[in-house]
Amino acid sequence: MKFPIVAYGDPVLRRKATSIEPAEYPHINNWLTIMFETMYGRACVGLAAPQIGLSMRLFVIDASVFADEEPGLKDFKKVFINASILEERGRMVV
Repeated sequence: MKFPIVAYGDPVLRRKATSIEPAEYPHINNWLTIMFETMYGRACVGLAAPQIGLSMRLFVIDASVFADEEPGLKDFKKVFINASILEERGRMVV
């Protein structure tokens, strides 16, 4: 099963996503499976919950497609729940 991707301009993409507790979502593994299927079906390397209409701080990535250029990414398939930016570095690109 795959979720549809919401279109640019959809209000869920502008809303501040809420934190989640996995224990409050007993079917979260099913959602993650569907998120990965949706991501692979669109030939993407990442997908955030708001992109499929869920306003929660959750995203999945599979960067292993870049392993030829970056060997450290060989098995880089991850789930991020309630991720936050702790530090920013480098120059700003507009």
